[in-house]
Amino acid sequence: MNEDYFIKRLSKLREKLMGKNLEAFIIANPVNCRYLSGFSGSTVTLLIGLKEAFLITDFRYAQQAQEEAPLFTLITSGPTRSSLEKLCKDYSFKNIAFEQNYLTVYGLELLKGSLSDVNLIPLYRTVEELRVIKDPLEISLIRKAAQITEESFEKILPFIKAGRKEREISIELEYLLKKEGGEKTAFDFIAASGKRSSMPHGTASSKIIEPGDLLTLDFGIKYQGYCSDMTRTVAVGFVGEREKDLYQLVLKAQLEALKHIGPGITGETADDFARKLIAGRGLGSNFGHGLGHGLGLEVHEEPRLAPGIKTILKPNAVVTVEPGVYLPGFGGVRIEDMVLITDEGLEMLTQKHKEELLIL
Repeated sequence: MNEDYFIKRLSKLREKLMGKNLEAFIIANPVNCRYLSGFSGSTVTLLIGLKEAFLITDFRYAQQAQEEAPLFTLITSGPTRSSLEKLCKDYSFKNIAFEQNYLTVYGLELLKGSLSDVNLIPLYRTVEELRVIKDPLEISLIRKAAQITEESFEKILPFIKAGRKEREISIELEYLLKKEGGEKTAFDFIAASGKRSSMPHGTASSKIIEPGDLLTLDFGIKYQGYCSDMTRTVAVGFVGEREKDLYQLVLKAQLEALKHIGPGITGETADDFARKLIAGRGLGSNFGHGLGHGLGLEVHEEPRLAPGIKTILKPNAVVTVEPGVYLPGFGGVRIEDMVLITDEGLEMLTQKHKEELLIL
């Protein structure tokens, strides 16, 4: 664990608390807990004060928490709400924030019952906002996840052939990603061939890949908690002119967006660079999702690149750029890469094997 990065994250959070006259923050979202503490267990609640930092879990995770979160005082005795109640009394906390976008109504009622003498203040996506801008440690881990993903795609290419089932390719790709160093899949892989490739989220099925099929693969892994996400569309056996034309349209749309994306533009503007080109071919309604999304500890994070999104891109955010066109009854194409927003523009984290439609 590089403690300096976690000290800086806690400092930024405490600045936000002080700005709102809050004394502490209860955090129960495991992803946010990992971001702030380094603890990767699934049973966790943090109580972060202006000076104090407590990690509440149970005995199963005691050793793990000590190793992963040395900046936090570990508490493993008793129910979480009882521990929170005791800590609030011991440290005279009166104005405490909670995660408005994570805590359920029922959970809030229980918390109010335990902390009857405390003012509970809702904060919306406060830690998530901090997570948008990646620090050097996070960027190095995301870059490694992207490298593993790109190398694994290269290794799956000889395995893709007519007669294979979509599910076989998905399973083999998962094996390769883990063999290369991935911890686990970042999401359920998409492997959609032939007419099924017109389904943007067509998870792998028992369909057999046939000569002439387009095959869209959308896949990613987690490396030390950080996600990758990449999509490539290939053809199997042979390809028609309509498929080639569709592929070139999507590639051109992605390259046009990549040419302009950088710090200072909004998610809406980024999306528009690709969308206008596709709409100009009369296929705007066939590009039904946003151009991209942020990724880090989660595969879908802020910022979003999509119509109506006024959020401004800033340096050290990581986003995907993934235009797609989907024609029901025929097929579809999507090309997705990961990029790091820099001071000058962007850095490609994935970019191989897309210059032309691969025929396998």
